[in-house]
Amino acid sequence: MTQSQRAETPDSDHPPSAVRHRLRFPIASVIGTTLEYYDFAVYNTLAALIFSQIFFPSFDPVTGTILAFSTFAVGYLSRPFGGFVFGHLGDRYGRRFVLVATLLLMGVTTALMGLLPTYAAAGILSPILLVVLRFVQGAALGGEWAGAVLLSMEHGDDAKRGRNGSWAQMGPSLGTLLATGSIAALTLLLTPEQFLDWGWRLPFFASVILVGFGLWIRVGVSETPPFLKLAQAGGPSKAPVAEVFRSHWPSLLRGGGARVGPDVLYSLTAVFSLSYLTSTLGESRTLALVALSIGGACNALTIPLFGSLSDRFGRRTIYGIGVAVGLVWIVALFPMLKTGTPAVIIAAISAGLVIHACMYGPQAAFIAEQFPARVRYAGSSLAYTLAGIVGGGIAPLMFASLLRAYETYWSVVAYTAVALLITAVVLKMSRPSGGTKELA
Repeated sequence: MTQSQRAETPDSDHPPSAVRHRLRFPIASVIGTTLEYYDFAVYNTLAALIFSQIFFPSFDPVTGTILAFSTFAVGYLSRPFGGFVFGHLGDRYGRRFVLVATLLLMGVTTALMGLLPTYAAAGILSPILLVVLRFVQGAALGGEWAGAVLLSMEHGDDAKRGRNGSWAQMGPSLGTLLATGSIAALTLLLTPEQFLDWGWRLPFFASVILVGFGLWIRVGVSETPPFLKLAQAGGPSKAPVAEVFRSHWPSLLRGGGARVGPDVLYSLTAVFSLSYLTSTLGESRTLALVALSIGGACNALTIPLFGSLSDRFGRRTIYGIGVAVGLVWIVALFPMLKTGTPAVIIAAISAGLVIHACMYGPQAAFIAEQFPARVRYAGSSLAYTLAGIVGGGIAPLMFASLLRAYETYWSVVAYTAVALLITAVVLKMSRPSGGTKELA
């Protein structure tokens, strides 16, 4: 038996340590993205619920919400900056190096958000500092995603890339679940005045402990085999970002276009619906957060299911089913929310997040498979982050603006439908992906 064969069947020697070693990669992938998206989701949730009062109190509620969502968008606009910087570093110096750096940067930034003075205490300086920290937070997240995906995919079985890539995809839903669950608990334990005064800071401070645990996990993982092979075969690309734009721009368009639809649908379900339920329909914050928490759990559980199904039936097939069902669901969403019935509201949010999972589960493998190993970190990061600007980044702001301009939820439905149709066209024009072909 060759050395490589022994490496693939380690259970014959030291089963417990070998199993722990294999499990460390998906654990490092899912825990890292969970913690980073927890930080990101704490901001998103509080922006939808109270930031209009804390940082923009001199405006009417609708205008304050629009301004709060503007700072939300900054986190998406800065993601490509992280994609450029960390994508370059990830293809030049390795996936593991960047994953540790981005997690540490995210943790420090989020903790600083918890220390921010309110508008009442510092005036205009308060929202300015908020925007600066949000920019850094978005940049860290922009460099995180591709590394977490590649850590699991490049260490795993080529026949299970959809499933392996989906571990990192669980991070947003688990992070959102953790964030909204903790904020929901605070709204139950504290009075509205206490929550508005100091309670909103606690989830930001909790990030320090969580990120410390994530760093401990990630420091113990090894570099991926494809990157190590590059070092033996003449070295990685010296200018991976430039190479992506010069030689792999069709792949960049395919990867980015596939992301637009599910990104907008997620923003509609997990961000805008919170504001719509509480500000427009007058429902309680607790009900909105409980609905999102249950929906987040459904999303997290079904993401690996759809990722695994894409290994069997192909990425485009599973992805396309999600697009088709999503087009039907967005028509039913607002009538369900307007019933005011908790069970119906929870069902509406949960259904939307399961539909999102149908697209999001195969997404990581679909995007990564568009690029060769020498530019895979940069290419995947840029496809993911650049699409985020026209996808989820501006979506909540557009939703709020459309609702104010046209005073009907049908404008929001139409916007989401266009985004889903863009993804449908991209899938139609893409080559079938999936199977056992080795990642080059």
